[in-house]
Amino acid sequence: VGKTELCKALAEFLFDDERAVIRLDMSEYMEKHAVARLIGAPPGYVGHEEGGQLTEAVHRRPYSVVLLDEIEKAHPDVFNVLLQVLDDGRLTDAKGRTVDFSQSILVMTSNIGSRWIQELAQSDPEGMRDKVFAELKATFRPEFLNRLDEIVLFRSLSREDILGVVEIQLSLLAKRLSERDFHLEVTEEAKRFLAEVGYDPVYGARPLRRAIQRHLENPLSKAVLAGQFAPGARIRITRTGDHLAFETAPEVVQ
Repeated sequence: VGKTELCKALAEFLFDDERAVIRLDMSEYMEKHAVARLIGAPPGYVGHEEGGQLTEAVHRRPYSVVLLDEIEKAHPDVFNVLLQVLDDGRLTDAKGRTVDFSQSILVMTSNIGSRWIQELAQSDPEGMRDKVFAELKATFRPEFLNRLDEIVLFRSLSREDILGVVEIQLSLLAKRLSERDFHLEVTEEAKRFLAEVGYDPVYGARPLRRAIQRHLENPLSKAVLAGQFAPGARIRITRTGDHLAFETAPEVVQ
């Protein structure tokens, strides 16, 4: 629904670089020993010199957005580590080095309560919010929730939202193609077709990226490799039934 894109936008706005995002998938930290991976292995253990995946990344790039994805999957001991970060803005790693988090923005995503968002977002937004917060309180400890500055609820993407994402993805594709001297034209019908096949209210915009790759990028790449379009060509993409068609568009008269 845009949580990852929000982090990229935050990094771009705050640090002038959308790549200033440190992403950790918390499903990889479900075991008790996973804490050592965050802050580093203790002295005498394998990997001690490598440092922790969280502390080392922030030490190297303190001006970053730290994205902890699906935080509810992390082991309870991981939350003990995060409490220190949220409280003091610093964290001591296994080497005894204090890592400063005061210049970082921590963003934690969760799918807790997502069923209520899908069911009640349009009909009962207040009731939806109450149910989501009730599930959050049942899942996370009060001392953890009380240290969060803000909890933001994301509604499911509508078909019109997906159409907007199609526009963004196509503009990125057009930019890549222009670097190889190909020019792209996509009809409104073709855009709506991609929005239809890529729309999923449960999984958000993720299926859209696969739909664009399957229905547009892959067949277009094959057409270019087969010599159907020469450099400098203006490629028009239209909808034909349940697939997209590619043709050379007439030259634009200046």
